[in-house]
Order: sequence, then C-alpha cells, then structure tokens
Amino acid sequence: MATLRDIQRRIRSVQSTQKITKAMKLVAASKFRRAQERIIAARPYATKMRELLGGLAGHTGDETHPLLARRETGRKRLVIITADKGLCGAFNSNILRESLRFLRGAGETSVTLVVVGKKARDFYRRRQFTVKSEMLGFFDRLAYSHAQELSNELIGSYLAEEVDEVHLMYNEFRSVAVQRPVREQLLPIEAEGAADGDAGPQEEYLYEPGPEAILASLLPRHVTTQVYRALMESAAGEYGARMTAMEAASKNAREMINLLTIQYNKARQERITKELLDIVGGAEALRQAVEA
Repeated sequence: MATLRDIQRRIRSVQSTQKITKAMKLVAASKFRRAQERIIAARPYATKMRELLGGLAGHTGDETHPLLARRETGRKRLVIITADKGLCGAFNSNILRESLRFLRGAGETSVTLVVVGKKARDFYRRRQFTVKSEMLGFFDRLAYSHAQELSNELIGSYLAEEVDEVHLMYNEFRSVAVQRPVREQLLPIEAEGAADGDAGPQEEYLYEPGPEAILASLLPRHVTTQVYRALMESAAGEYGARMTAMEAASKNAREMINLLTIQYNKARQERITKELLDIVGGAEALRQAVEA
C-alpha cells in the first residue's frame, strides 16, 4: 500500500504536469487566434483563384501552358504536411494514416514523398518509401516565402517531367476541435469548364490580355497560393488541436489530483485512527498493570 509520502509525491508530480499543460494551452491559444485570422482571410482568395483558373483552363485546353499538361505514365508526388511537435491529440496520426492509405492504394504506381514537419519526417524515415525532400522547423514563423520555396520545387519537378501528378495532403481547419484530413491534386491544375458543361449556360468572358498570357502569369502564383493555404490550414489546425488536447490533459490532471487527495485523506485518517488505538490500548494496559 502506498504511504502518505508516496501519495504526496504523486500529487506534486501531477500538479507540476497540470501547470505545464495549462501553460501550453495558453501559448497555443495566443498563436491560434492569429493563425485563424490568417486562414479565414486567405480562403476566399485561394478559392476564387482556383475557380477562375480552372474555368479558364477548361476553355483553353491542356496545351496552353505546361502546368496544364497531362501525362499518362502515372508517377506521383505526395506532399504530406504535419506538425513539428506533438502533444496535439490525433492531429499528426490522422494525416499520417491517410497518407499510408493513399500510398498502399497506389499499387504499382511510383509515388515519391515531400514531407513537411518533423512528425512526417520521423514517421517515413523508418519506412521503405522514397522521400525526395523535407521542410522542417518553420511553422512558428510561417511566411509566404516558405510556400514559394516549396511550390518552386514542385513546379520544377513537374516541368522537368520527373512526376506527372502532385498531390497535397494536410489537415483542413474547421474549428478548434475539428481538423479534417484532405487530399488535393495540385498539378496538373484541373480544368472545371468540362465538368460544368452540362450545368446550364455559362457566361463568356473577354480576357485582356489573352488567356495564354493570363495563365502564364497566374498559374505559378496559383500553385504557390494553394501551397500557402495548405500550410496555414495545417498551422491553425495544429494550434486548435493542441488547445483541445491540453485542455483535456488539464482536466484529467485535476480529476487525478482530486482522487489522490481523497486517497491521501483516507490513508491519513487510517493512520490517525491506528495511532489512537495504540494509545488507548497502551493506556488500558498500563491501568491494568497499576491495578494489579
């Protein structure tokens, strides 16, 4: 049975852990607000650019720009975006599980990886998959330049015909408690005009300069924008997941402290009772000895 000192030591240990989890929640909350504002502001721009370029590509055809070209060899590159740190619930494990499902479902298709975040790096370092590059340790200072660096690498690989498809996999931020793993095809850029052909009459636009010039200017920027959005989605989701996880950990620590305190009080009461019984027993034995 645990002694009073052991119980006290456990209570102090849990209290120290609770202080750490509360501090981590406060730090995540301070970063979460800014990350949430950034992703909410960026979503309309990224969505509208995708719609505009998808519709334009549908009217101009795949031969208008190299980033629209479709090849049949099937070589794919998967960009997996995770966090650099843990202690954020199932945030990292969910995206890693989805990426493994995608890789196993690829069959004989050649799939190479670009890992973003230390958790993805550490996970795939121990597995037999080809990791072409990695980006680590920048989420606390995430900037547009990081997205440019990653998108330039992906565009270069696609234009050099090293890969025929590029996919992004990341956690989409929904709320503090909800992050949804999603996979999006980044390259080649999907044309939406053909898919919407049966939806009814569409408005025709006059482009100045011509569609080719617009695509040449905007397609690389579109790729960078989508990568930047994915990085911001993942950053906001990470902070939200860490807030939720640390809140749950603090609650569990509080419940454990209450249980240990009850256990300590019971043990202390039993010890006091035993000492009183010893005193009473000794006094009774002394009285009987005096009377004898």
